[in-house]
Amino acid sequence: MNIRFTTVQSLADVEKILQLQAANLPGQLDPDTLRSQGFVTVRHEPDVLRRMNEVYPSVIALDGDVLAGYCLVMLRDFARDVPVLIPFFERLEQLNWNGIPLSEQRWFAMGQVCVAAPYRGQGVFDGLYGKLEEVCRDNFDFVVTEVAARNTRSLRAHERVGFETILVYPDVGAGETWHVIARKFR
Repeated sequence: MNIRFTTVQSLADVEKILQLQAANLPGQLDPDTLRSQGFVTVRHEPDVLRRMNEVYPSVIALDGDVLAGYCLVMLRDFARDVPVLIPFFERLEQLNWNGIPLSEQRWFAMGQVCVAAPYRGQGVFDGLYGKLEEVCRDNFDFVVTEVAARNTRSLRAHERVGFETILVYPDVGAGETWHVIARKFR
């Protein structure tokens, strides 16, 4: 295995992301896998994902031509393009981190991170975030995202790479508790 961390370069890369994403949505996974391996919550529309990557390419991990994982850079400009995320972005505009309103800081949302099953536990997650920082730190101070409380594998992995909790809140309508987390770039 020779993993290369890079950015999205083509529509083929976007298509690979969509395929890996689709395979890791809750409806595609059995309850044991959901609990032990984690999941992704949002299904991105192909056109939105393509446009996101035209504006600011996301980070991917490749093993030859095989997509081992991805980290989606989602600029605030795309908040309205993924309707299920509109409340998340609205909530972020009301929050402070380190005593400063997020609305006054340079950040983007982690639109989603996913590591393909055969590559889990091999440093791909950490490598994705390392490359993400490398390609984003000149333009942004930090990255922010939210993770479902029941997605314990993802919460632990994010904590391991330096994310801090900003807010934990219940989404009663969805029956989910969310952790809003952020990671400062060095």
